[in-house]
Amino acid sequence: MLPEQAAPQSEDATPADPPQDGTPLPPDDAQLADAQLNAAADAAEAAIARLYGEPLTRLPNDLYIPPDALEVFLDAFEGPLDLLLYLIRKQNFNILDIPMAQVTLQYLEYVEQIRQRNLELAAEYLLMAAMLIEIKSRMLLPKRQDDVVEDVGDPRAELVRRLLDYEQIKSAAVALGALPQEGRDFVRPQLFVEQSLQPALPDVDPWDLQRAWLDVLRRAKLTQHHRISRQELSVREHMSAILRTLQSQRFVEFSELFAGQHTIPIVVVHFVAMLELAKETLIEITQAEPFAPIYVRLAYSPA
Repeated sequence: MLPEQAAPQSEDATPADPPQDGTPLPPDDAQLADAQLNAAADAAEAAIARLYGEPLTRLPNDLYIPPDALEVFLDAFEGPLDLLLYLIRKQNFNILDIPMAQVTLQYLEYVEQIRQRNLELAAEYLLMAAMLIEIKSRMLLPKRQDDVVEDVGDPRAELVRRLLDYEQIKSAAVALGALPQEGRDFVRPQLFVEQSLQPALPDVDPWDLQRAWLDVLRRAKLTQHHRISRQELSVREHMSAILRTLQSQRFVEFSELFAGQHTIPIVVVHFVAMLELAKETLIEITQAEPFAPIYVRLAYSPA
């Protein structure tokens, strides 16, 4: 049978066996991609720098590094006053009697170092340097006759005041910085977890029950209502009753007239009736001596 007449190979047929002479098969696309990724990773690890996003594995031959490229200048002071206070305290100078010549010279040396590296940072330091030079020159100049008369004072006084205020504020800042950060900068969260699902009932003793009952009674008394009924009383009727009592007796003691009167309103009306009778001269109220019994009798009327 000719080769052209051979039956076509089925799709489900297994691939041909590798050649028996040891020749490797050509790699597929997946293997090529994995190899490229591994090579890129190895190159990135071996790179000493990156230039426009590409790894640089070796330094170029024409690379020039300036001498001051890696120079680091640490600004250890927070301002001119901090530098000036450091120079004074480091040499144990009396802050109330500053030797302006030495301090000014050391200050200018530091400012010169700053000016060579960072001119913008040196601007505020230069202002303090000008003030120090002015104070030094004022101390060196001889005093005029007008200055002696006016007594302008020490030129360093204003500088000393500013240094003392700055030192006090700096000490307070250090003390605040030493405080614990917890409660100042952050607060620890607290979470309460119920350990038991069964509710815990409080213990109640008999004294608590007694106090609760007394409190209920007290509140009940505050909310109770009291009604006052109106009682109609006649003064004329009581006047007639007093006259009938006195007609049967010659003298009646004052307290006996109120016998049988039980309520306060009736006693008051009975007393008012007796006063009305005395006012109309129908009865007489007599007393033999001080603190003696009081008697009431009908008024004497001539025949």
